[in-house]
Amino acid sequence: MAKKEKNEPVAVIITAGQSNTDGRVMNSELLEYIKSNGFKHCHWCYGSGGQLRTDGFKLFWPKIVHDKNPERWAYDAVVYYRLEQALQRDFYVIKWSLGGTAIDPECASTSKKYWTADEKWLTGNTSTLTGGKSLLKSFTEEIDLCIDRQLSRLPEGYDIKAFLWHQGESDRRAGTRYYDNLKGVVEYVRQHLVQKTGKKKYAKLPFICGTVARSNKQYNKDVEEAQRKLMKDMKNFYVVDMSDAELQRDQLHFTAPAAERLGNGMYEVLAKIMKLK
Repeated sequence: MAKKEKNEPVAVIITAGQSNTDGRVMNSELLEYIKSNGFKHCHWCYGSGGQLRTDGFKLFWPKIVHDKNPERWAYDAVVYYRLEQALQRDFYVIKWSLGGTAIDPECASTSKKYWTADEKWLTGNTSTLTGGKSLLKSFTEEIDLCIDRQLSRLPEGYDIKAFLWHQGESDRRAGTRYYDNLKGVVEYVRQHLVQKTGKKKYAKLPFICGTVARSNKQYNKDVEEAQRKLMKDMKNFYVVDMSDAELQRDQLHFTAPAAERLGNGMYEVLAKIMKLK
């Protein structure tokens, strides 16, 4: 297992999506190796809905926005744990997630908030951070705040390594448009990072997503096929197959083993990208 040199830029991961990204497995079912070892190097800034949920970067521990049961985790906890074990040095996570949210504005979406990158729609809508409907704007605004307030001040610099994503259930009624819709999200974030940092390499930022389980009551074949086609058509677009993943009784959310499986699958892609193996 290769460790990165201390003088290398600090690794940054960006993560976004709907409920299976936000986290729907209770922390009572958190994997024993994570419970036992915890986190020492992973620092996150987390936003959801209409506000930032952490005051800048905090030491990571999984949680969601929920009045009664906030102690929940998602696949990304596994990614961060394994990355921490490999790096053995501080790294940062910028996450924005909200359950029930769609990309396509013509689909039903929680609180009428959307991830769409449609230029005309974005022109007429503002970030959810300012009371608007655009999750993509709030995500990129959160990224900018993190860069301006902390990442840009790190003496060794920073390097955004990958964009993690799980979403698609809420776009089932616009499955035939999912290819263009998701492509738009990826391109928007990549170009935003290029403009923000001045680094052209972010035009090819690795994007890693998981498919929706086929037993999911909101599964749509077109959504899955769109992801697989994008993997062929776009540079550095990776898909982790979760088609036969186990779901909770609600037939929507991953069980603990399924969340772990997706996290491991994403980490394996990330490890190759970062040359950790």
